[in-house]
Amino acid sequence: MEDSVDDKTAFDRKDPETSTGALTEIPINASGHKQELDRNFSFLAICGLAITSGNVWVALGGSVTVAIYNGGPPGVLYEFIVDSFFYWFVAASIAELASAMPSSGGVYHWASITAGKYGRVCGWFAGWWNFLAWIFGAAATTQIIAAQAVSMYAAFHPAFVTHRWHVFVTYLIVNWLSCFCVAFANWILPFLEQGGAFLIISGVLITIIVCASMPPVHATSAFVWSEWTNTTGYSSNGFVFLLGMLNGAYSVGTPDVITHLAEEIPKPSKNIPKAILAQFIIGFITGFTYLISIFYSISDLNEILDSTFLFPLTSIYQQATGSAGGTLGLLIIAILPNIIALLGVFITASRVFWTLARDNATPFPKFFSEVSPKHRNPLNAVFLCAVILTILACIYIGSQAAFNAFIDSFVVLSSISYLAAILPHLLSRRSEVAPGWFWMKGPLGFVVNAVASLYIIVFVVIFCFPFSMPVSAPTMNYSSLLTGGLTLFVALFWFWRQRDYEGPKYVAPDAEALAADAM
Repeated sequence: MEDSVDDKTAFDRKDPETSTGALTEIPINASGHKQELDRNFSFLAICGLAITSGNVWVALGGSVTVAIYNGGPPGVLYEFIVDSFFYWFVAASIAELASAMPSSGGVYHWASITAGKYGRVCGWFAGWWNFLAWIFGAAATTQIIAAQAVSMYAAFHPAFVTHRWHVFVTYLIVNWLSCFCVAFANWILPFLEQGGAFLIISGVLITIIVCASMPPVHATSAFVWSEWTNTTGYSSNGFVFLLGMLNGAYSVGTPDVITHLAEEIPKPSKNIPKAILAQFIIGFITGFTYLISIFYSISDLNEILDSTFLFPLTSIYQQATGSAGGTLGLLIIAILPNIIALLGVFITASRVFWTLARDNATPFPKFFSEVSPKHRNPLNAVFLCAVILTILACIYIGSQAAFNAFIDSFVVLSSISYLAAILPHLLSRRSEVAPGWFWMKGPLGFVVNAVASLYIIVFVVIFCFPFSMPVSAPTMNYSSLLTGGLTLFVALFWFWRQRDYEGPKYVAPDAEALAADAM
């Protein structure tokens, strides 16, 4: 394992493998490790990755027919507003820690520091929860792209009968093409992510214009803004509203996505908070306006809810455009940024696992912590992610309900990984780390951290309730079961590896040993 640093100090790294045999100083980054990755993501590129991986309006469109059950269009709109409001507190807390400790480990690193003497175990669980969340997020994104592609074909072939194996084959193609792109084209990824931001913004503008101008009949304002429809089987509309916030959380709940590229960004202490701000501003504006436009384009809600398309948004686009060609055009506009978003999620998941491996927190840590000198990335960790996604695809072909159980746990796993860093930061009175470029001074920081922690604690419980009543095996919400079961495995692995596990250390922002551009 790499040499470590004492808490709240830094030291000069020594490299014994020099041509002269003499010890030479090696610059380190904020994680206390040797700086191995190139800082090839510019500020615009990292903003592009944040916007495309957040992918708010596309994510909302992909789950809109499920969300409609929790209150109809008004429920979706107002639930999204409330979700976005609370996630601003979570995002601000994440941005603050990312600015103080810009490390590819993200919540894994921060939880290890903010939890003080409990940091080793807290960081261990935070890191594994976060990795599991992102690998399931990658699986969900891949499945959505595959379903979109199959639905695009079905839109032009009315007699076509869709089977799960169609999505399975498409899923595998998308998965491995994405893997090869991330693994072997590292130099082009920043440009792709910038292009993805353009596709997100231009795509939503085109979709809004089409949905506003083409439908022969528009929905009423009452249908969009006030006609509450509860078809979940729960008697309490208030609880249905809270439960429906899961859909909004799924679309906006990725504030840490770019923090895992901290070692590939110049001046990450400043650039990461700025990019998170751009992600949430653009995400809210595009997501909210997109929802309004597609709801006004609906002429027959029952037809959409009864749709046989694997990607139900196809039915909304059919009603909006009245043609297969128009439907295909809007689906292409939605699938292109989704593909680039998958690349960003792939990068994030691989970086999280790589940071765990370099601290001996994974099986075969030496192998998975290697950085390819040729491709300038953790190549082995990238391919591991593709293998795991392939295994999840096999689960999908065997049982869609089982596959959904994994991807449905994304929000819960990611949320508790955030809590593992934010709550100790609050309980330690925000004293374990030195402020970075972005720091919430005075009472503001305590209020923001407290609201973020309470929101996560309350809604992690709510998001584990069944989606509808009465409950059956296929419609049950297995998030609590998956989260608890996976946490048990992580705990057992902890007892096996804890003797060899050190965990990340804290390097003060003003440490002389920091590499150039490390802060």
